[in-house]
Amino acid sequence: MRNVLLLPLALAALWATTAAGANEAGLTTARLRQRVSVAGSTVTPLRVLEDSRCPMEARCVWAGQVRLLVRIGTGRHRAVREITSNRPISVAGGALELVSVMPPNSVQRPIRARDYRFAFRFARSL
Repeated sequence: MRNVLLLPLALAALWATTAAGANEAGLTTARLRQRVSVAGSTVTPLRVLEDSRCPMEARCVWAGQVRLLVRIGTGRHRAVREITSNRPISVAGGALELVSVMPPNSVQRPIRARDYRFAFRFARSL
């Protein structure tokens, strides 16, 4: 019985570590309006400008994309920039990339703003 009660707590702790912050794949995840640290810079997703991803129930010729307005902080400097999924942008001596967006698009129900999760990766320039 005791192990059964511990399982939900363990799952909640695992979700909390992956819901926001860096994971073992080098990705940092954030919600809208949540500021996270990505390789020494801060990134805050502000607004979804476009979510044209193909719904998971459909077959599409084009996979679609997500365009996101983000605030990027590097030291004392802050800038609001647009980032498009899988198209890195130059930031602080490297490239910031919006690698994935969750949840998947669905024709059955629209995604609420509070449900979005964005995964970012930063790669230093050589």
